Amino acid sequence: MTEVEEDGPAYWRVAIVEDHRLQRLRTEELLSRQPGLRVVRSCETLDELTAWMAGSPHALPHLIVLDLVVDRGRDADPAVVERLVRSGLRVLVLSAMASVPLVRAMVRAGVSGFVGKRDTEEDIVAAVWAVLRRRQWVTPELAGVMAGDAQRPRLSDQEERALVLYASGLTVDAVAVALGVKRDTVKKYLERVKVKYADLGRPVRTKIDLNREAIRDGLMIPSPVENDRG
Repeated sequence: MTEVEEDGPAYWRVAIVEDHRLQRLRTEELLSRQPGLRVVRSCETLDELTAWMAGSPHALPHLIVLDLVVDRGRDADPAVVERLVRSGLRVLVLSAMASVPLVRAMVRAGVSGFVGKRDTEEDIVAAVWAVLRRRQWVTPELAGVMAGDAQRPRLSDQEERALVLYASGLTVDAVAVALGVKRDTVKKYLERVKVKYADLGRPVRTKIDLNREAIRDGLMIPSPVENDRG
């Protein structure tokens, strides 16, 4: 049974990023068998894919099936993924979900779906078609990860943005500019964040404290220096 839609292209172009060869070849085979799909590029890293895309503007994929963690290279960069999403590409993460902070960063980057490597091949195919139809797909495994931790404070979107920007090293004034609000508003956001952490028995007083707790809650990814120290 074909999945080609009347108002869609004759075939959907798909790119695969997966550093494990057997997994990559199996994903290629699985998707190439689907009527209406064509795998136009398959590579080990997101950097490799973006370099190829820069030289092949007429063959850009509609969808990227993306693994997040690379054993022998650089993990997928949320900032790069966000730029791709903003350019109109759709991204489906196919991952073992081993790095919770990276998964959460990809949620914020705007990816359309997550499917786990332990999910069935039928689920992978269904996730691909859901994302191509501009629907969301969240595997139960990810739902469990994101439902998360009862010890995470419930922050509003603006409070979370203020926390991440400030804990990343920006001044209060710079955060205000980034959010398009007044300096005093940013200070109120940060005070609310501190109160919500204190209510959970996790007092935070300094920017270093906020950075540590934001990383612990998966709101930020540790810098390479912090990773090395760990």
